[in-house]
Amino acid sequence: MIKVIQIIAFLIASVLCAVIECEGNASLNSDREWNQWRGPNRDGQVTGPVWPDRLTENYLEQRWRVDLGPSYSGPVVSADAIFVTETRDKSTEVVRALSRTTGKELWKAEWSGAISVPFFAKSRGDWIRATPAYDGKSLFVAGMRDVLVSLDAKSGKENWRVDFAKEFKTPLPEFGLVCSPLVDGNALYIQAGNAAVKLDKRTGKVIWRALGSESGIMSNGAFSSPVLAEVAGRRQLIVQTREQLAGLDLETGKVLWLQNVPSFRGMNILTPVVFGDAIFTSSYQNKSWLYRISKSTDGFAVGEAWENNAQGYMSTPVVIDGYAYLHLGNQRFTCINLKTGERTWTSKPFGKYVSLVAQRDRILALDERGVLLLLKANPKEFELLSENPISEDEAWAHLAVVGDELFVRGLNGLAVYHWRTPK
Repeated sequence: MIKVIQIIAFLIASVLCAVIECEGNASLNSDREWNQWRGPNRDGQVTGPVWPDRLTENYLEQRWRVDLGPSYSGPVVSADAIFVTETRDKSTEVVRALSRTTGKELWKAEWSGAISVPFFAKSRGDWIRATPAYDGKSLFVAGMRDVLVSLDAKSGKENWRVDFAKEFKTPLPEFGLVCSPLVDGNALYIQAGNAAVKLDKRTGKVIWRALGSESGIMSNGAFSSPVLAEVAGRRQLIVQTREQLAGLDLETGKVLWLQNVPSFRGMNILTPVVFGDAIFTSSYQNKSWLYRISKSTDGFAVGEAWENNAQGYMSTPVVIDGYAYLHLGNQRFTCINLKTGERTWTSKPFGKYVSLVAQRDRILALDERGVLLLLKANPKEFELLSENPISEDEAWAHLAVVGDELFVRGLNGLAVYHWRTPK
């Protein structure tokens, strides 16, 4: 009898623990929302209605568009609202909540914040870059001056803010705070304050800080955004700094394994891509690598599984059936067999940057020219099914796809399209 009571108590405790850990995330619906960088699972993959095989007006219809100030932040979509950012007058960062059905402004929050990036990055602008994260209750927004702000998603009222440069006595990142925050239960992860940081999302209190780096134009700040994954039997935070790739213990921030990644001017930009017990990455003017993680009684180890000469840039690939579809620094697409490292094809040039969203064997690619491409995920050859100029503005923000809707953030506005699915 005592044993039965103990089992019941354990089950109740487990359920309560799960409920507490997921507080604030319960209202999220991955089929109806796009809540963070690269979508619901942070991997650029979506479910929902089957996509058509062309992008003509018969299949893609604009519902509405609103003008906005410049931004590279991708739109975040809840059941009722779309959250967008902008930089106004090169001095003020603005967050807006727009009605998902009409584009009407629901609320606006703003604060002083701007950075003038180095001259060799001026063509990319000085405006806000990081994509916010939404947990069903709050919106977490990273501002360029190394500031993270929590806003009430219904009203826009500020819950808390953390000024990392002030708190950690670190210099402002030359390129601004670029990393997109990651929410997991009551935890919030971001690369800021010249390190990887875990915070309590309810209060903004810093829980731990890891992978601190020396200040310098080639090492200060970070470009990549972290992911969570179970690798080698351990759920961990996968972080790519400007020079290293690492797995961190979620509770303590302890470095479980560490791998140097060759970089040009510290431009390791991609979000790490988990493939089983291995991590794929690619860096500007360098190569692509797959690093395999293993665990023994002595701890974790990391080793290079393969490398090839594919030079990624800013676009994080999508993985379909063991193949990575990657956009390169030379503006071409390539397909890489993640098991062998073989490049199976390379395309002609397109735009300088693309954001990728995949469903089954289809890939939508929004390139920086404002052209939307529809590709078939074919590991044998490059297969372009359709393309359509969809934005007159440059489109550096990540495309969002929810059900039969596409959310396109051009440099100076947001447009919402209705996707007419085939019968």
